Amino acid sequence: MAGQGVVRTGTAGWVYEPWRGTFFPKGLVQKKELAYAASRLTSIEINATFRANQKPESFMRWAGETPAGFQFSIKGPQLVTHIRRLKNCRQELANFFASGPLALGDRLGPFIWQLPPNLGFDRDVLAAFLQCLPRDVDAYQALAREADGKGKAPPFLAADGVGRIRHAMEMRHPSFEDPAVNALLEEFNVARVNADTKENPARRLTADFAYCRLQGPARTGAEGYGPDDITDWAASIGDWRDAGHDVFAYFVHEDKVHAPGNAIALRQALGIKLQGD
Repeated sequence: MAGQGVVRTGTAGWVYEPWRGTFFPKGLVQKKELAYAASRLTSIEINATFRANQKPESFMRWAGETPAGFQFSIKGPQLVTHIRRLKNCRQELANFFASGPLALGDRLGPFIWQLPPNLGFDRDVLAAFLQCLPRDVDAYQALAREADGKGKAPPFLAADGVGRIRHAMEMRHPSFEDPAVNALLEEFNVARVNADTKENPARRLTADFAYCRLQGPARTGAEGYGPDDITDWAASIGDWRDAGHDVFAYFVHEDKVHAPGNAIALRQALGIKLQGD
Protein backbone atom coordinates (compact mmCIF):
# COMPACT_ATOMS: atom_id res chain seq x y z
CA MET A 1 0.00 0.00 0.00
CA ALA A 2 1.62 3.21 -1.16
CA GLY A 3 1.68 6.51 0.70
CA GLN A 4 0.14 7.62 3.95
CA GLY A 5 -3.50 7.29 4.79
CA VAL A 6 -5.75 10.16 5.86
CA VAL A 7 -6.90 10.44 9.47
CA ARG A 8 -10.19 12.10 10.38
CA THR A 9 -11.39 12.61 13.96
CA GLY A 10 -14.75 13.72 15.27
CA THR A 11 -17.92 12.98 17.20
CA ALA A 12 -21.24 11.21 16.77
CA GLY A 13 -23.65 13.96 15.74
CA TRP A 14 -23.31 17.68 16.31
CA VAL A 15 -26.58 18.72 17.99
CA TYR A 16 -26.01 18.52 21.74
CA GLU A 17 -27.32 21.21 24.06
CA PRO A 18 -24.50 20.97 26.67
CA TRP A 19 -21.99 21.88 23.94
CA ARG A 20 -23.58 25.33 23.70
CA GLY A 21 -21.28 27.65 25.58
CA THR A 22 -18.66 24.91 26.05
CA PHE A 23 -17.62 23.60 22.62
CA PHE A 24 -19.80 26.04 20.70
CA PRO A 25 -19.16 29.73 21.43
CA LYS A 26 -21.84 31.46 23.48
CA GLY A 27 -24.42 33.06 21.28
CA LEU A 28 -23.74 30.90 18.23
CA VAL A 29 -27.05 30.31 16.45
CA GLN A 30 -28.02 26.67 16.06
CA LYS A 31 -28.06 26.76 12.26
CA LYS A 32 -24.34 27.60 12.32
CA GLU A 33 -23.33 24.82 14.72
CA LEU A 34 -22.44 22.30 12.03
CA ALA A 35 -20.23 24.79 10.21
CA TYR A 36 -18.46 25.61 13.47
CA ALA A 37 -18.03 21.93 14.39
CA ALA A 38 -16.62 21.23 10.93
CA SER A 39 -14.06 24.00 11.42
CA ARG A 40 -12.64 22.16 14.46
CA LEU A 41 -13.33 18.51 13.60
CA THR A 42 -12.58 16.63 10.38
CA SER A 43 -15.46 14.14 10.43
CA ILE A 44 -18.85 13.59 12.07
CA GLU A 45 -21.13 10.56 12.22
CA ILE A 46 -24.63 11.29 10.97
CA ASN A 47 -26.92 9.46 13.39
CA ALA A 48 -30.30 10.76 12.16
CA THR A 49 -30.25 8.09 9.45
CA PHE A 50 -30.53 5.40 12.12
CA ARG A 51 -34.07 6.48 12.99
CA ALA A 52 -35.35 7.38 9.53
CA ASN A 53 -34.18 7.94 5.98
CA GLN A 54 -33.23 11.55 5.31
CA LYS A 55 -33.79 13.67 2.18
CA PRO A 56 -31.22 14.50 -0.52
CA GLU A 57 -31.71 18.18 0.29
CA SER A 58 -30.55 17.58 3.86
CA PHE A 59 -27.40 15.78 2.74
CA MET A 60 -26.68 18.58 0.25
CA ARG A 61 -27.11 21.21 2.94
CA TRP A 62 -24.83 19.39 5.38
CA ALA A 63 -22.17 18.98 2.71
CA GLY A 64 -22.39 22.67 1.86
CA GLU A 65 -21.71 23.67 5.48
CA THR A 66 -18.41 21.79 5.67
CA PRO A 67 -14.94 22.55 4.26
CA ALA A 68 -13.01 20.63 1.63
CA GLY A 69 -11.57 17.40 3.00
CA PHE A 70 -14.27 16.96 5.63
CA GLN A 71 -16.28 13.73 5.51
CA PHE A 72 -19.38 12.35 7.18
CA SER A 73 -19.94 8.76 8.20
CA ILE A 74 -23.54 7.58 7.99
CA LYS A 75 -25.19 5.20 10.44
CA GLY A 76 -27.25 2.50 8.77
CA PRO A 77 -30.97 2.35 9.63
CA GLN A 78 -32.32 0.46 12.61
CA LEU A 79 -34.86 -1.09 10.24
CA VAL A 80 -31.95 -3.11 8.83
CA THR A 81 -29.87 -3.74 11.94
CA HIS A 82 -32.38 -3.93 14.79
CA ILE A 83 -35.71 -4.86 13.20
CA ARG A 84 -34.72 -7.03 10.24
CA ARG A 85 -31.56 -8.04 12.18
CA LEU A 86 -29.65 -8.25 8.87
CA LYS A 87 -32.09 -10.82 7.41
CA ASN A 88 -34.10 -10.38 4.21
CA CYS A 89 -33.33 -6.66 4.13
CA ARG A 90 -32.35 -6.02 0.51
CA GLN A 91 -35.43 -3.83 -0.06
CA GLU A 92 -34.71 -1.77 3.05
CA LEU A 93 -31.10 -1.34 1.94
CA ALA A 94 -32.22 -0.23 -1.52
CA ASN A 95 -34.59 2.35 -0.03
CA PHE A 96 -31.90 3.64 2.30
CA PHE A 97 -29.23 4.01 -0.37
CA ALA A 98 -31.78 5.64 -2.70
CA SER A 99 -32.73 8.25 -0.09
CA GLY A 100 -29.85 10.60 -0.79
CA PRO A 101 -26.48 9.81 0.85
CA LEU A 102 -24.82 10.25 -2.56
CA ALA A 103 -25.81 13.93 -2.35
CA LEU A 104 -22.90 14.36 0.09
CA GLY A 105 -20.54 14.07 -2.89
CA ASP A 106 -16.92 14.08 -1.78
CA ARG A 107 -18.06 14.53 1.82
CA LEU A 108 -19.35 10.92 1.83
CA GLY A 109 -17.33 8.70 4.14
CA PRO A 110 -18.10 5.17 5.38
CA PHE A 111 -21.43 3.66 6.29
CA ILE A 112 -21.45 2.33 9.85
CA TRP A 113 -23.67 -0.65 10.76
CA GLN A 114 -24.13 -0.96 14.52
CA LEU A 115 -25.68 -4.26 15.56
CA PRO A 116 -27.88 -4.60 18.65
CA PRO A 117 -26.21 -6.15 21.72
CA ASN A 118 -28.56 -9.15 21.64
CA LEU A 119 -27.83 -10.11 18.03
CA GLY A 120 -25.48 -13.10 17.95
CA PHE A 121 -23.20 -14.35 15.22
CA ASP A 122 -24.76 -16.42 12.45
CA ARG A 123 -22.27 -17.00 9.66
CA ASP A 124 -24.85 -17.42 6.91
CA VAL A 125 -26.75 -14.29 7.89
CA LEU A 126 -23.63 -12.16 8.16
CA ALA A 127 -22.19 -13.45 4.89
CA ALA A 128 -25.45 -12.77 3.02
CA PHE A 129 -25.65 -9.26 4.42
CA LEU A 130 -22.05 -8.41 3.57
CA GLN A 131 -22.57 -9.78 0.07
CA CYS A 132 -25.50 -7.40 -0.38
CA LEU A 133 -23.60 -4.25 0.59
CA PRO A 134 -22.42 -2.20 -2.42
CA ARG A 135 -18.66 -1.70 -2.53
CA ASP A 136 -18.42 0.75 -5.44
CA VAL A 137 -20.56 3.48 -6.97
CA ASP A 138 -21.94 1.29 -9.77
CA ALA A 139 -23.11 -1.37 -7.32
CA TYR A 140 -24.55 1.33 -5.05
CA GLN A 141 -26.57 2.86 -7.88
CA ALA A 142 -27.76 -0.54 -9.06
CA LEU A 143 -29.08 -1.40 -5.59
CA ALA A 144 -30.62 2.07 -5.12
CA ARG A 145 -32.58 1.58 -8.36
CA GLU A 146 -34.40 -1.27 -6.61
CA ALA A 147 -36.09 1.20 -4.24
CA ASP A 148 -39.81 0.54 -3.96
CA GLY A 149 -40.92 4.15 -4.44
CA LYS A 150 -42.22 4.63 -0.91
CA GLY A 151 -39.63 7.34 -0.34
CA LYS A 152 -41.95 9.80 -2.11
CA ALA A 153 -39.18 10.79 -4.53
CA PRO A 154 -37.20 9.04 -7.27
CA PRO A 155 -33.98 7.31 -6.17
CA PHE A 156 -31.15 9.82 -5.82
CA LEU A 157 -28.41 8.41 -8.07
CA ALA A 158 -26.16 11.37 -8.91
CA ALA A 159 -22.68 10.53 -7.67
CA ASP A 160 -20.70 13.66 -8.52
CA GLY A 161 -17.55 13.76 -6.39
CA VAL A 162 -18.27 10.48 -4.64
CA GLY A 163 -15.17 8.37 -4.15
CA ARG A 164 -15.06 4.99 -2.49
CA ILE A 165 -18.04 3.23 -0.94
CA ARG A 166 -16.95 1.85 2.41
CA HIS A 167 -18.60 0.02 5.28
CA ALA A 168 -17.78 -0.58 8.94
CA MET A 169 -19.58 -2.82 11.40
CA GLU A 170 -19.86 -2.69 15.17
CA MET A 171 -20.77 -6.05 16.72
CA ARG A 172 -21.64 -6.07 20.41
CA HIS A 173 -22.51 -9.70 21.19
CA PRO A 174 -19.68 -11.88 22.56
CA SER A 175 -20.36 -14.58 19.95
CA PHE A 176 -18.70 -12.34 17.37
CA GLU A 177 -15.35 -13.11 19.02
CA ASP A 178 -14.97 -15.87 16.45
CA PRO A 179 -12.13 -16.01 13.90
CA ALA A 180 -14.73 -16.63 11.19
CA VAL A 181 -16.10 -13.11 11.73
CA ASN A 182 -12.85 -11.35 10.92
CA ALA A 183 -12.31 -13.66 7.96
CA LEU A 184 -15.68 -12.62 6.52
CA LEU A 185 -15.05 -8.93 7.15
CA GLU A 186 -11.67 -9.18 5.46
CA GLU A 187 -13.21 -10.98 2.49
CA PHE A 188 -15.63 -8.11 1.93
CA ASN A 189 -13.24 -5.32 3.03
CA VAL A 190 -15.52 -4.23 5.89
CA ALA A 191 -13.86 -2.55 8.87
CA ARG A 192 -14.50 -4.04 12.28
CA VAL A 193 -15.17 -1.17 14.68
CA ASN A 194 -12.58 -0.63 17.38
CA ALA A 195 -14.71 0.22 20.41
CA ASP A 196 -12.05 0.59 23.15
CA THR A 197 -14.24 -0.84 25.90
CA LYS A 198 -13.37 -3.21 28.74
CA GLU A 199 -15.36 -5.89 26.92
CA ASN A 200 -13.78 -5.11 23.54
CA PRO A 201 -10.35 -3.55 23.99
CA ALA A 202 -8.81 -5.07 20.84
CA ARG A 203 -7.45 -2.87 18.08
CA ARG A 204 -7.95 -4.71 14.82
CA LEU A 205 -7.90 -4.03 11.10
CA THR A 206 -10.12 -6.11 8.84
CA ALA A 207 -10.22 -3.68 5.89
CA ASP A 208 -7.99 -1.24 4.06
CA PHE A 209 -9.19 1.48 6.45
CA ALA A 210 -9.80 1.69 10.21
CA TYR A 211 -12.95 2.76 12.01
CA CYS A 212 -12.92 3.64 15.72
CA ARG A 213 -15.93 4.44 17.93
CA LEU A 214 -14.03 5.22 21.11
CA GLN A 215 -16.34 4.33 24.00
CA GLY A 216 -13.82 3.66 26.77
CA PRO A 217 -11.11 4.06 27.62
CA ALA A 218 -10.69 0.37 28.28
CA ARG A 219 -8.21 0.83 31.12
CA THR A 220 -9.48 0.08 34.62
CA GLY A 221 -10.96 2.97 36.58
CA ALA A 222 -11.01 5.42 33.68
CA GLU A 223 -13.84 7.94 33.57
CA GLY A 224 -12.81 9.65 30.35
CA TYR A 225 -9.99 10.11 27.89
CA GLY A 226 -6.99 11.83 29.41
CA PRO A 227 -3.74 13.01 27.79
CA ASP A 228 -2.09 9.59 28.14
CA ASP A 229 -5.06 7.90 26.44
CA ILE A 230 -4.90 10.38 23.58
CA THR A 231 -1.17 9.75 23.19
CA ASP A 232 -1.74 6.01 23.20
CA TRP A 233 -4.44 6.15 20.52
CA ALA A 234 -2.41 8.60 18.45
CA ALA A 235 0.40 6.04 18.36
CA SER A 236 -1.89 3.24 17.10
CA ILE A 237 -3.65 5.45 14.59
CA GLY A 238 -0.36 6.93 13.42
CA ASP A 239 0.93 3.42 12.71
CA TRP A 240 -2.16 2.59 10.66
CA ARG A 241 -1.90 5.87 8.78
CA ASP A 242 1.78 5.37 8.05
CA ALA A 243 1.00 1.90 6.69
CA GLY A 244 -1.37 3.51 4.17
CA HIS A 245 -4.71 3.07 5.94
CA ASP A 246 -7.28 5.85 6.18
CA VAL A 247 -8.65 6.17 9.71
CA PHE A 248 -11.97 7.47 11.02
CA ALA A 249 -11.99 7.97 14.80
CA TYR A 250 -15.02 9.19 16.76
CA PHE A 251 -15.38 9.84 20.47
CA VAL A 252 -18.76 8.42 21.43
CA HIS A 253 -18.25 7.62 25.12
CA GLU A 254 -20.60 8.65 27.91
CA ASP A 255 -18.48 11.74 28.70
CA LYS A 256 -20.00 13.41 25.65
CA VAL A 257 -19.33 16.94 26.87
CA HIS A 258 -15.61 16.37 26.33
CA ALA A 259 -15.92 14.46 23.06
CA PRO A 260 -15.13 17.43 20.76
CA GLY A 261 -12.11 18.35 22.87
CA ASN A 262 -10.90 14.74 22.76
CA ALA A 263 -11.28 14.66 18.98
CA ILE A 264 -9.37 17.91 18.62
CA ALA A 265 -6.63 16.69 20.97
CA LEU A 266 -6.26 13.45 19.01
CA ARG A 267 -6.10 15.35 15.73
CA GLN A 268 -3.44 17.68 17.09
CA ALA A 269 -1.45 14.77 18.58
CA LEU A 270 -1.29 13.35 15.06
CA GLY A 271 0.07 16.63 13.72
CA ILE A 272 -3.12 17.59 11.87
CA LYS A 273 -3.61 21.34 12.00
CA LEU A 274 -6.67 23.36 11.06
CA GLN A 275 -6.96 27.10 10.56
CA GLY A 276 -8.39 27.70 14.04
CA ASP A 277 -5.50 26.01 15.88
